Formats: sequence, structure tokens, C-alpha cells
Amino acid sequence: MLNNIGLPGLLLIAVVVLVLFGRGKISSLMGEVGKGITAFKKGVDDGKKEIDDSMASAKDVTPEEEKDKA
Repeated sequence: MLNNIGLPGLLLIAVVVLVLFGRGKISSLMGEVGKGITAFKKGVDDGKKEIDDSMASAKDVTPEEEKDKA
């Protein structure tokens, strides 16, 4: 059903949304979406940093006999 929506259909949807919600409401909504994306990216970066820190502080618990084989 959504496969055959072309550029004219998308423009019509955009105009209807603009008329229903108004320019101010849409711009504030897009601002909130931008803040959400920024917060998500920051959370992902913090998670990666936490994983890297935990990997750096991990001890090597391999027995000495196994270390010699490698």
C-alpha cells in the first residue's frame, strides 16, 4: 500500500499535516525529535566508553600453562 506513494502524495501529506498542526507546533515537535536523537547518540557513546573502560581494567585470568601454549 505504501509502495506506490510518490512525490505528489508525500507533498499532499505534508500540506495536510502543516494545515492541521500549524508551523509552530511542527517546528517544536522537530526540535524535540532532534533533542531525542542527540540524547540517544550521547547514551550510545557513554555505553561504548563504559565498555571500553571495563575491558581495559579486566584482569587476565588465563593459567600460566595456557599462556605458554600460545
